Formats: sequence, structure tokens, C-alpha cells
Amino acid sequence: MLPAAATSPGAPVFSWKRWPETETFVDRLIASALEGNAFAAALSERMQSETSTRFKDWVDHLVVSDQPGLGRDLAGLGYERQASPYGVGVPVYAHDGGIFPRIAIAIGVGPEVREVAIKVESVAAFSRAHDLGLEILGYPLGPYRIGRVMGKRTGLAIVERRGYLGFEPFPGELAREGRMRPHAAREALAARELWEARRRRFDDDAEGFDATEATLAQVIERAGSVDLACHLVFEVERDYWQARNRAAQVQKARQDRLGLGWANHDHHTFRCSRRFFPRVIRMFEALGFILRERFHAGEHAGWGAQVLEHPTTGIVIFADLDLAADEAEYDFAHDALPDLPRPNTVGLWVGLHGESMLEAGMHHLEAQFDFDALREGLKAEAGIEVMKPFSDFPFLRQAFTAGERWPVAKHRADRCRAQGWITAEQHEKFLREGALGSHLENLQRREGYKGFNQQAVSAIIAATDPRLH
Repeated sequence: MLPAAATSPGAPVFSWKRWPETETFVDRLIASALEGNAFAAALSERMQSETSTRFKDWVDHLVVSDQPGLGRDLAGLGYERQASPYGVGVPVYAHDGGIFPRIAIAIGVGPEVREVAIKVESVAAFSRAHDLGLEILGYPLGPYRIGRVMGKRTGLAIVERRGYLGFEPFPGELAREGRMRPHAAREALAARELWEARRRRFDDDAEGFDATEATLAQVIERAGSVDLACHLVFEVERDYWQARNRAAQVQKARQDRLGLGWANHDHHTFRCSRRFFPRVIRMFEALGFILRERFHAGEHAGWGAQVLEHPTTGIVIFADLDLAADEAEYDFAHDALPDLPRPNTVGLWVGLHGESMLEAGMHHLEAQFDFDALREGLKAEAGIEVMKPFSDFPFLRQAFTAGERWPVAKHRADRCRAQGWITAEQHEKFLREGALGSHLENLQRREGYKGFNQQAVSAIIAATDPRLH
């Protein structure tokens, strides 16, 4: 039992709604945009057939023509007017309660949708993939870069973002903060390389976290912006995870053939020990993340999670740890929990592979796809199987690809055996065959639903326990 001081001081309750009417409204705008731009319509078809993704999941924002009562209608659909406009006299509406693109309302006569913008990791890569020769506005590695493909009625904008929510390739407010200085690109690249080159393997995890926190402080200082540092850190973390997961490599190649990258990411999952969990959260908070809902799916689940979201980059984190039944109300994000006598699924994964923030890297990346198309596409292209769905609702479908087995270091297996976490037979098998390490997660959302299914997630957590394989 934990001391009373460790109890949570009343964490906020997150109850994510479904927004079917908003989805219908936004889908209609996107359909109108595709009708007005032949290239965008063809791209949408190619996304579906070649990458198993939906055009709507790549949309960053829409610029629409004003109509009487449009602002009022958007408010009724859950949108709120933002403080910062798209441009002079062009307000922007955002939907904080669901996953929908922002909408800018332009005055004057024009088509229903003047421009639809899709997010990619690199505008240059997109231009190369489609042989477009785009003129790209914005500095290399800058906060916002944009290229445009004109259509009959509607323009298609290709945008890349780095820790910036605005719509200016040369934003004055960031210039005042120093992010547009002459050597900003060089400093951003240097900050990224600091994180990429960091040491991840340590005999003592405490020493590893000390070194990692020190490196993170250097990354933030060098980047000159917490928001930019967050973008760069997670770019590297995706690369590290992808290097150890074949399904990720295959799917990333499919998306790169269209110049898209991982801009369809939904959330990043890190597995952590109980002892060092608050240090992981502290690093995420240093990058500007805010805490969202906590997970604990019942007394028999054996695990918990803290969900975090970054308000500028939009990156979402699932931070997992072992959690006993009587610990759900404690502020485990900030108060370290003592080790359990015998770890559950998350703790054993950390014991066999290491901390996600150190040697192991992420357990999985979840991105938004056409759920059935991805299952068929990965199997047809590379023989990769997708496991049985653990969420299968009209508004939320989730499934892991078959687990990637990672080698288990002898000193880790020996320590798990000595502490009674695994049997002698399991010890021998893990050394011989490895243990489940990572997955790519197939996710499809509808109705703007922003949440997760705790009971369903709990079932898949249990099903991926290395001792069961």
C-alpha cells in the first residue's frame, strides 16, 4: 500500500464524445474539395489502394468560403473560434473535443472549399514522389512549409509542420522568439542529432535516465523551442522503433512512395518500469506535454497507463506500466511506485528488453488507416499478418500486426530468472527464440472519436505477455 501522500489530487475526467454530425459535415467539405481538384481526387484513390490510408486522415485544414450563419453552424458542431486567424479577416475554427481538421472561413465570393491542405513529413519528398516541381514556401527545417497544386475550383496545399500551429511560412511571432534566425535550420539539425546520437544502453538504468535527461535539456536549448524539440525527439523515436519492426518498414515504404511519411500517426506507446515512470513523465512534461486521461482497466488487468498530448505538435503518448488493483487512484505519473514481487506484462517486457526511453524504444506506433485495407495490403505485399481486432466498433477499430520478436540479452534473461519472473524453460526459450518486442498498430477512427477502449486495450496487453508465446 502506498502512503496517503501519493494519492492523486483529483485528476480531471476525460469523457470523449462521438460527433457523427460533425463528421458528415467535414466529409462533405472534403468530397467537395476532391471534386474541385483532379490531382487531389487521384491522390485520394492512390492513398486508398497503395497505402491503405484515407485522404480524410491526412487533412490538416480547409479554407472555405463564408456563408450566412456558417460560424454559428460550426459552433453547433463543436468547433470553437481560435485566437489566431488564418490571415487578416480570415478566422480559424478548431475542434478540441474530436479529431477533425481546422477550418478557416474566407470572405468574398468563391467555391465552397477554396483549399484543402494535407499534412506530410516533407513537402520536398511529396513533390519528388509525384514529379511536381513544387515551389516550396518556408525555410528548410522551418516551422511551416507549404507547396500548392492548383485545381479547377479548389487548391491542394501540401504542408509540413515543426512545432507550429499557424499558417505563415515566415511567422513574425516565431521570428521574435528567435526561431527564424539565419542559422535556425542548422541548430534544429544539430538538436536532432544530439537525440539521435545519444547512448541508449546502460548497465544501470538510473545512470541512463540521468544521461538522457541531460541530453534532453541540451536538445531543448539547442532547438531554441520546446515545441520544435518535441517534434525532433519524436521524429527520432519513430525512426528508432521503425528500424526494429518489419511491418513498420513495409508500411513506411508504402507511404513514402507517395511522399507522405508518418504524418498519419495517432499515438506513440512507451513501456516503462514502475520505478522510473515519473522520470519518463518528467521528460515528456519538459517537452510541453500535458496529462490527459489515466487508464486502469479493472482489478485483474495488471497494468495502467497515462495518456499525454502535446498542444502544439498534436503528438499523443500512451505511457504504460504495471499497476496493481489498489493503485489506480494514485498519482503514479509523479510518485514512483515500489516494484511488484512479480511483474505483469509491461514490467516483464521492460525486464527482457529495457526501458522504452532507453534501449528498447517504443513498443508500438499507432497510425490511422483504412482498417480492412491495411490488413489486406500488408499481407498481399509482404505476408505480414494482423492480429484479431481488440477494438471493433463502428467508431474505433484497433489491431496489432503480428509481434516482432527481439533477441533477449543473456544478462537480462538471467536477471529475470534469478528474480523468479520467468521459469527455467522460459529463460532458455527467450535466449533461443527471443521475445515479443514491438508491433505496428492498425487504427481506424470515425465520428471524430478521440478516446480509447480501456477493456479492449487491457485484453491485448494481456495477450502480448512474452510468457504466453
